[in-house]
Amino acid sequence: MQTDTTIKKVQSAHSPVGAMGQKFLVAGKKMSMRLWEKVPDGEARHPYSREYETLGYVISGRARLEIEGQEILLEPGDCWLVPPGATHIYHVDEPFTAIEATAPPAEIRDSKD
Repeated sequence: MQTDTTIKKVQSAHSPVGAMGQKFLVAGKKMSMRLWEKVPDGEARHPYSREYETLGYVISGRARLEIEGQEILLEPGDCWLVPPGATHIYHVDEPFTAIEATAPPAEIRDSKD
């Protein structure tokens, strides 16, 4: 069995930007990272679900994550999990910056992300 020794370094200033404004930072075969930077106040257009798992960490700002009938407040230093297939929506209360990891990589699973 051959070991994968691929190393990647990404300068976020040159990262591609997705349709919803997220920066795709780095992607491996099983997971990826993206940056949501200064997302303005407001909310997503409608609740949605994705085929991948999402883990997030709040850098700044505040948002509420409504997921499967529950709502949690996301503030700086908080982490969250959205399981694959869970219906959810974000309500941004203050300009929001967060890092997310998705498995499998979101940019491979859903081109709208």
